[in-house]
Amino acid sequence: MRVTLAQLNYHTGNFSRNTEKIISAIKKSKGHSDLVVFAELGITGYPPRDFLEFTHFQQKTQECLAEIARECTGIWAIVGAPAPNLTGRGKPLFNAAYVLGNGQVLTAVKKTLLPTYDVFDEYRYFEPNREFACVDIAGKRVAVTICEDLWNVDEAPLYVDNPMERLMTHTPALVVNIAASPFSQKQQARRSEVLARNAIKYRLPVVYVNHIGAQTELVFDGDSKVVAPNGEIVAQLPQFEEAIETIDLDNLPIAVDVDIDGMAQVEGALVLGIRDYFGKLGLQKAILGLSGGIDSAVVCVLAVKALGRENVLSVLMPSAFTHPLSVSQAQLLCQNLGSPHVAIPIDGAVGVFGDTLAPFFSGYGADVTEENLQARARAVYLMALSNKWGHILLNTTNKSEMAVGYGTLYGDLCGGLSVIGDLYKTEVYALARRINHGGEVIPSFILERAPSAELRENQRDTDSLPGYEVLDRLLYDYLEKRMGPDELVAAGHHAHVIAQVLRLVNGSEWKRYQTAPILRVSDKAFGMGRRMPIVAKYQW
Repeated sequence: MRVTLAQLNYHTGNFSRNTEKIISAIKKSKGHSDLVVFAELGITGYPPRDFLEFTHFQQKTQECLAEIARECTGIWAIVGAPAPNLTGRGKPLFNAAYVLGNGQVLTAVKKTLLPTYDVFDEYRYFEPNREFACVDIAGKRVAVTICEDLWNVDEAPLYVDNPMERLMTHTPALVVNIAASPFSQKQQARRSEVLARNAIKYRLPVVYVNHIGAQTELVFDGDSKVVAPNGEIVAQLPQFEEAIETIDLDNLPIAVDVDIDGMAQVEGALVLGIRDYFGKLGLQKAILGLSGGIDSAVVCVLAVKALGRENVLSVLMPSAFTHPLSVSQAQLLCQNLGSPHVAIPIDGAVGVFGDTLAPFFSGYGADVTEENLQARARAVYLMALSNKWGHILLNTTNKSEMAVGYGTLYGDLCGGLSVIGDLYKTEVYALARRINHGGEVIPSFILERAPSAELRENQRDTDSLPGYEVLDRLLYDYLEKRMGPDELVAAGHHAHVIAQVLRLVNGSEWKRYQTAPILRVSDKAFGMGRRMPIVAKYQW
């Protein structure tokens, strides 16, 4: 049996584009393939969210499904789409894998395990499957599964039911899994392990097809593959790009080497995230404030890689506290990239704000208010240029700053997309070194200088925060490993630092609710996957 893995970049709600891509792949596969496999909910794009509640959206899905089925003559296809629940009980839809052949829709295999954690909310829309059967395709009995249905092989399984155990009673010869599995730094290794464990446990080859492309904050890396019954990966499609590849399952190739370069993957994910955010919204040009610091430098480089150097405008906005080298090194970065920049000093605007507010500030000493005026003056300039020229503002705040509220609301937290909001500060430095591995792009001064917001004389981030090596390890243990205070102490963190940092994190939730979508590259990003109450009191 020859199976084609069609790893495509879908666009949520864009039925014509998604249908054209699927049909094109089917036509390319005819004559040398028996079956072509597409990703989970490929017709609608993933995640469709509340679009699923519209009758028109459901009807359009079925119309496109029928159009695709008509192309399936001389070839079979498995296509992901929502299916109506006609039982009269439960949610109105199933998450389904449709089997197409002979020019028609033959059957729909429904998803059993509906993830409702982190970024997933499938039980909000879908009814779980309760019927288990394999499908005969091109002379092979196939266990068709959908993403999470293969993930219940852990020693402490998350779900009571195990679809594969049910399907094995029908003696399949092959497992096909269609998925919408977003990228995170650990996901590729975890995904390969899950697929290998299924292949070994059931002594069957596993064909896995995943999305690629970004849908707002979620980035899908592809990483589609074929796993032999001994658990070896015998075919793997590239990450972060579309690919169509046909594999002969009766003559499996030898195992392939899988090279995992963590920061290279992160770079690929963020570049794709920017490119698809702009491309799928019909946007072209970006603007950002370039400070001479590491965060804005990395965002600028990623934006240029995603959109092209001519489409990224950097705005330098020095104040009285800006070091001259901050300006010159920011200019050098733009020169290295061949990307345009302009300079707008903010002292005049900040002075007007100060003079206007002086009668109201009488009797109050200078504090963070005056510092925030500088950040907000910069935001006014950036948003004015964004409005006038149609550029989209990129936010340059990192995850460490986002966590502890080290950013000014309606100031440096402004933007249409947060590019590095899921990278801790230490990871931003690691990514910068990765960017420079083939030659200096980001000037060495930017990499080596002490982090500073430059909002007062000789300011350093460490004036009010622990060093980032200490802070980031604590934040990781708290945010991603969900350790409480006692566990954090046992992990080696100091009690007074824990108290300070947790107070800052929990007290900044209201800020994070008002920030731009954050490109997700970790297992626990701020945004849709972390749902914390704003008005709450949880005494640590």
